[in-house]
Amino acid sequence: MQTELKPAEQQEVQEMEAQAAPETEVPAEETAATPRKKKKEKEPTSLKMEIMSWIVTLVAAVVFATVIRVFIFEPIRVDGNSMTNTLKHGEVVYASKLAYLRGDVEHNDIVICRYPNRMGKSYNLGASITLQNHTLFVKRIVALPGDTVAITNGQLIVNGEVVPDPEFMGSVPRDFAEITLGKDEYFALGDNRLSSHDSRHNDVGPINRDMIMGKVECVIWPLNAIRSVK
Repeated sequence: MQTELKPAEQQEVQEMEAQAAPETEVPAEETAATPRKKKKEKEPTSLKMEIMSWIVTLVAAVVFATVIRVFIFEPIRVDGNSMTNTLKHGEVVYASKLAYLRGDVEHNDIVICRYPNRMGKSYNLGASITLQNHTLFVKRIVALPGDTVAITNGQLIVNGEVVPDPEFMGSVPRDFAEITLGKDEYFALGDNRLSSHDSRHNDVGPINRDMIMGKVECVIWPLNAIRSVK
């Protein structure tokens, strides 16, 4: 026997069924449309860290350049005419520091050297530290420790033998009385003997081994003058 529900009771049953029905799931297509949370962006490098990075790079570059110039090679600009015509004013030469780590100074080597009591600029770095910059010269070593050296009648005489002038010297130097070099003395002359301040002068004299900074091997500037020298 079927029970007939009154309108009020029928509405109540419909409401109870609606409450009991499971919630409808949202389709995957709709969830995909939901905006996702953005990943946390990487914070930019601070200004302080960037400045420190530049400072470290600069210091490393200076140290690298200093090591090269002290232990490997040094470019030197020729100022003046004391080495004419072997080397000309304004040319830049390549001076090897390694050459004398592998071997000794020899007769007729063209070298870069410093003179006694001839200092360049001094730089005070603070904390009682001073960087001394020496004035460098380009000269030819004509006599070694133990040699006798003299200039007689315009001719260079080493150990009693006449040494031929450099190919392009073209000048006659004044005479120089014979001397015998000590165990750590080297006699340095400019190829242009009429215009060179060198070991013949009292304020220079023979130079010591630690004053010879490197061996000149070639001209590297200007480009149209690149060549080896001897």
